[in-house]
Amino acid sequence: MKEVILIKNGELALKGNNRSSFEDILVKNIRRRLDKLGEFTYCKAQSTIIIEPRDERVDLDEAEKVISKVFGIAAYSRAAALSKDMETILTETPKYLAERLNACSSFKVEAKRSDKKFPLTSPEIAAALGEKISSVFGHLSVDVHNPELTVTVEIRDNYALSRGDQLKGAGGLPTGTAGKAALLISGGIDSPVAGYMMAKRGVELVCVHFSSPPYTSLRAEQKVHSLLMKISEFCGNIKLYVVPFTEIQEQIQKNCPEDYYTLIMRRFMMRISQQIARDTGCLALITGESLGQVASQTIQAISGIDAVSEMTVFRPLIGMDKGEIITISRKIETFDISVLPFEDCCTVFTPKHPRTRPKLPDIEKSESALDAASLCETALKSTRLLHIGPKMRIGEKP
Repeated sequence: MKEVILIKNGELALKGNNRSSFEDILVKNIRRRLDKLGEFTYCKAQSTIIIEPRDERVDLDEAEKVISKVFGIAAYSRAAALSKDMETILTETPKYLAERLNACSSFKVEAKRSDKKFPLTSPEIAAALGEKISSVFGHLSVDVHNPELTVTVEIRDNYALSRGDQLKGAGGLPTGTAGKAALLISGGIDSPVAGYMMAKRGVELVCVHFSSPPYTSLRAEQKVHSLLMKISEFCGNIKLYVVPFTEIQEQIQKNCPEDYYTLIMRRFMMRISQQIARDTGCLALITGESLGQVASQTIQAISGIDAVSEMTVFRPLIGMDKGEIITISRKIETFDISVLPFEDCCTVFTPKHPRTRPKLPDIEKSESALDAASLCETALKSTRLLHIGPKMRIGEKP
């Protein structure tokens, strides 16, 4: 008996004439993720992708784990690929699903017949298979409304597919279908969640992290590596640009009013991130602000920070409270990493009484003592490029 994995596209079915290109990118993304497990063939048909291992030794349990985190997949399931005759379907389906049928008390059968030349109709297929399962598993009752297990048979052009219930996929759109954007990532809870949410909408992430040694440690940077490894499980390899930020922060401390430290620091981050975004073909920036969460996240403060950016800035968390953000961070397994006690540069030189309702002219006046262009240029020249994911190279220059 040959076993395959079925992928249901979900939202991609709404893409009309563009659906095929979205599906091609999804297959490409799945292929990249599964390559390490062995060789597979991929077949697209009727909003479904059928993945078949070429080697029986391929670990399909591990393949399922990988597939469960690929954006663009609404649902997935393993299925038995059978020859298209009722005798085989009636014999092999109960065997294939025996473990799950033994574990439940009720079931129903659904049949889908895309091959209209098949001699039985869908209701006839379902009735025959339901009768067969009931005869083999005497403890089962038929429940067409709320069954514990739904057995599905799909009659396709080349074979019949028998499966149990589908599992929910990661959803969203395939990574890369919505362009590229630069994520400003710290070691906190919010920015990894913001990156995850935008990647789920098809955005390819380029990440920018600001490091301030000796005020921040190597462990703080390594924490960001670990966070992005978790995100890469959903969206594939990620480029991380690590920007040396110590000199800029020291210059801000020496030359600017204390209550404007954080605002000015954020403006420098936006300038540098925007340049990296341009150089890497990104069309937008992504940040993890939630309105009113801290002093630098008021409407006035955000407006003052955005004034230096000529790019669109996505803030997917802007209307969420902390509890909602934490729930997502736990789901994607970044929370326990984010709360490790290694501080990032955002906590360096934090003002005691930060401005919460700053006016742009006052921010610009407070920043005027600095040579912003020169400071940014110096930082960019010393920026390091890292690759996060299955193949990670540390220290490569951009």
